[in-house]
Amino acid sequence: MGGKSGHRSLVIGIDCSTTACKAIAWDRQGRAVSEGRASYALLQPEPSWHEQNAEDWWAGACKALNECISQVDAQQIEAICITHQRESFAPVDRNGNPLRNAILWSDERSRAQVMELEERFGRDALHRLTGKPPSMTQSLPKILWLLKYEPDSVFHAFKLCDVQAFLVHRLTGHFRTGLPSADPMGLLDMVNRRWSSELIDALGLRIDQFPDLYEAGAVIGYVGAEAAQASGLVEGLPVVAGAGDGHCAGLGANAIVPGRAYLNLGTGIASGVISANYPCDRAFRTLLAPAPGYYFAEHILRGGVFTINWFIDKFASDLRDAAAPLRPEEVLETAAASTPPGAGGLMLVPYWNNVMNPYWDPAASGVVIGWTGAHGREHLYRAILEGIAYEQRLVGDAMMDAVGQRFREYVTMGGGSRSPLWRQIIADVTGIPVLRSTTTEATCLGAGILAATAIGWYPDVHAAAEAMTSTAERVTPNWDVHAMYDQLYREVYQPLFPAVQPLVDRLTELTQKTFHITHRRSGIESGDYP
Repeated sequence: MGGKSGHRSLVIGIDCSTTACKAIAWDRQGRAVSEGRASYALLQPEPSWHEQNAEDWWAGACKALNECISQVDAQQIEAICITHQRESFAPVDRNGNPLRNAILWSDERSRAQVMELEERFGRDALHRLTGKPPSMTQSLPKILWLLKYEPDSVFHAFKLCDVQAFLVHRLTGHFRTGLPSADPMGLLDMVNRRWSSELIDALGLRIDQFPDLYEAGAVIGYVGAEAAQASGLVEGLPVVAGAGDGHCAGLGANAIVPGRAYLNLGTGIASGVISANYPCDRAFRTLLAPAPGYYFAEHILRGGVFTINWFIDKFASDLRDAAAPLRPEEVLETAAASTPPGAGGLMLVPYWNNVMNPYWDPAASGVVIGWTGAHGREHLYRAILEGIAYEQRLVGDAMMDAVGQRFREYVTMGGGSRSPLWRQIIADVTGIPVLRSTTTEATCLGAGILAATAIGWYPDVHAAAEAMTSTAERVTPNWDVHAMYDQLYREVYQPLFPAVQPLVDRLTELTQKTFHITHRRSGIESGDYP
């Protein structure tokens, strides 16, 4: 990245994630030429509620774009495409002004509404229709929550916008979004690739309250004069339909060819594989791939790098020294690497943020067994890395069976992909080679690939992904270690959660009862919200 140049055409991928907005200009070979970034706040009105001011998305996008464009000639840029945090949404008026804070994918206020959806529509029926059983990650149960507690914010909404739709309206004046941006909301008819009138009517809402849908890679508008002035973009620039961040990460890893699975080691873990047919299985959720006509079978683990950060905050905060030569993760990785496989007998189930597939249990929690006085924090750190790898094997094996193809390799990206130890553990546990994407910004690159396809740099998204992506550092399984992990996986990990979760549920029930009794005696009353 560096000084301005007038000799090559560029596209911009915008990634409006949970914590920040990034704008990266890409050339025809998928090389990052310039970059801008802007952070924004997470709001927590209640401990388990996660919200943002949707205006921060636009302000962050403008700041990131201006910074990115300042390093190049704006006339070089031929198109832009947006990728974003999935399931997060905001109700807006006809001018695109938010009626309340956006509710994020990580928000957990809607547990009762998940149960309501199962009772009203049936878990399996919703799964077949939308590709996903009801879960707190989706927008659907949160819309139900709003209908119960804040009905005006829904009934008076001109549109219920995913992040892309909100930003596209600011850029172009149109409420439009990509099919792979809308589908994680849980309101699409996945076979017919449209909003589900059956589901939306049953909620008492109208289809015209949702953005117009387009296939990923279609031009859906052009940058208006006001947006150009705010963002630094050239007026009339094509805006291309994008996809959610997990979708685009898969595209940025070129995981749109059979046998190659993407593995995004981010705050949450997302992994998936492409399928020409519509697969439906409890082991994964089904998404519309950013390659038109295809699907992704995708696994989501809500507690990925989040769990590592939790561990550092709670057990290794002494390593957070700005003057130290190594990051806390590097110190812990060195210690964990000297610990033999199996973490000294510790086994961890990584459900720190409940679990989606394969159990779809909003009450699930993490499990650690095998403690002795010999264990230190290096053992627990390794157990976290191994536990996430075991979980990847659990869902990966099921995905391969359901889509009828074996993975020949995982391509990793995201912050966790920087860890050589973690990549080796994943290869050893799953028995599948692991490659690292040469860019840690595969999500943003996926948006760039869609933009490049839309303006004709390449004949289709497959050719664009082949030309603009690359991998490095192939890690192969150590088969002796794999044999040991295989036995641990089959005899301990697989049966562990089903065996202990009923006891954990009872523990939670009893401790919550004690909590409420204690608070009633102390005169503290709970609010109206669940």
